[in-house]
Amino acid sequence: MPKIVDHEARRMRLVEAVWSLAVRGGLEQVSLRKVAEEAGVSMGQVQHYYSSMQALIRDALDRAVQAVNATIENAVTAAGTTSPEVVLRAGLYALISPAEESTRLMRFALTAVGRAVSDPTTAKVLAPGDDELLTLTAGLIAAAREERGSVPRGEERTDADICWSLATSLGLDIALGYRTPEAAERVLDHHIEQVLR
Repeated sequence: MPKIVDHEARRMRLVEAVWSLAVRGGLEQVSLRKVAEEAGVSMGQVQHYYSSMQALIRDALDRAVQAVNATIENAVTAAGTTSPEVVLRAGLYALISPAEESTRLMRFALTAVGRAVSDPTTAKVLAPGDDELLTLTAGLIAAAREERGSVPRGEERTDADICWSLATSLGLDIALGYRTPEAAERVLDHHIEQVLR
């Protein structure tokens, strides 16, 4: 009977190697050979799944973004409530999580920022402002304001954009060691209070 190969698991192993190498030495230090060594596989296996270094980096970026999005979705699900304010806070706090995996993903994103300056594909992956996310967040802000008895302002979409920009920035500060998660949470708490007032 032929051996069943989990191709998705193999790709993920290579992507994890890219994340680890980039966090340790920067994205410019990542090569197919180093990825093969880090993942403990042959160069042939790396080239079987990725035709070029650019394809591997692009997949690593896409998967990092997907992983961050999954972290946000999991935090919202774990909140287990229909309160718009609790859901809003859970989603935003996911970006300032002290979890090691969250910090690693943020550090990897930082290594990609320099590449984004000269690579439109990378810039597009890292670009903030997902329309669906902003629409959802604006709805949560409006509902949370209503729940608190606050007067609608009509600026919920802008507020949503600022909330995500701030949470992302604070998450990057944590990844760089500039802030503790607790300090970041105080800043984010203050801003959310201003938004919902």
